[in-house]
Amino acid sequence: MNKHLLLNLLFLFALVFSSQAQEALFRAQNIVSPEVHEDGSVTFRLFAPKAQSVKVSGDFLPSVKMETPMGQMDGPGSADLTKDENGVWSFKSQPLKSELYGYSFSIDGFTTTDPSNPFLIRDVASVTNIFIVGNGQADLYRTQDIPHGTVARRWYESPGLGMDRRITIYTPPGYEDSTDKYPVLYLLHGAGGDEEAWIALGRTAQIMDNLIAEGKVKPMIVVMPNGNVIQDGAPGEGSLGFYKPQFMIPKTMDGTYEGAFKDIIKFVESNYQVKADKANRAIAGLSMGGYHSLHISRYYPNTFDYVGLFSAAIMAREDATGKVYSDFDKTLKAQKDNGYKLYWIAIGKTDFLYEANKEYRAKLDGMEMPYDYVESEGGHIWRNWRVYLTQFTPLLFQ
Repeated sequence: MNKHLLLNLLFLFALVFSSQAQEALFRAQNIVSPEVHEDGSVTFRLFAPKAQSVKVSGDFLPSVKMETPMGQMDGPGSADLTKDENGVWSFKSQPLKSELYGYSFSIDGFTTTDPSNPFLIRDVASVTNIFIVGNGQADLYRTQDIPHGTVARRWYESPGLGMDRRITIYTPPGYEDSTDKYPVLYLLHGAGGDEEAWIALGRTAQIMDNLIAEGKVKPMIVVMPNGNVIQDGAPGEGSLGFYKPQFMIPKTMDGTYEGAFKDIIKFVESNYQVKADKANRAIAGLSMGGYHSLHISRYYPNTFDYVGLFSAAIMAREDATGKVYSDFDKTLKAQKDNGYKLYWIAIGKTDFLYEANKEYRAKLDGMEMPYDYVESEGGHIWRNWRVYLTQFTPLLFQ
């Protein structure tokens, strides 16, 4: 290659690289946001000199009522930022409890993320920034200097659904070098979620690593499937490509997923070092995942010794006519008669599913089916479901 041509190409490359680096630097804004202070208060900042108003919205603020596809629910509150003489808007919160929080900005009515915070999380089709206030419960959600497990995205064959499907699996620290066999928790997401939900929003890997390191949880494999039976993988990760995630999609909660669930168990028990018996299987989930856990464990009544219902939907819709939902009382009684070690129900006091759970507990009481019950503050929110996971897993496989 001509020497001068080579030099010109190198110069052009350096120029392009430099401009991209500068763009990345300046688009991020040379300010700190969010800034978590020692007392747990948090300062948010945004450089927007031409903006007329800037608000921050997040679950660290008092909640407000909002309409959703599931009815009226608690939503994130908002607060106004104040602009200084340099065009930097800011807001400082009150001291916050230890937790993982999400937030977004609204600039003159346009909702956007914080350009100074690269840490984002997706819930259905909404993307928000996150931050952690430590020194408490949320330390379980941090990555600590301890042994770590492995998170794998695998593909399994599902004859019941007629496709190969993507699944997320956590194996505990030391699994790869061990000949031991492990118990398994099947952990199911809610409506609008997918196989990414629990590992991202739920901080499952961090929670399991930390609780195992503290000796509070037995090492176990955690299997996080996709409960949307028309998908082979999460939006952007499956063969359907890039498309906007939806809250409720066709064939949601119609019995198809529950009926094909043994495909998942078969894959796990054929490919992982597991204790393949009832005493070493647990199933739990949030909202729709709690609904799935209830009906899967009832439909296969001698399969799981541990069942967890986190803010669970309970009864099938009238138009859900799948075989899974027939003989509800008979199969529930069979589950009771077969015996189990733990049937764990948890829900927030302001959850829109509270009354449905209350009625279900009355049904269990009427048939003398034992269960443990946890009632927390708050509603249908990830803050509760992460806590429930930290409460439920120490009770497993003891």
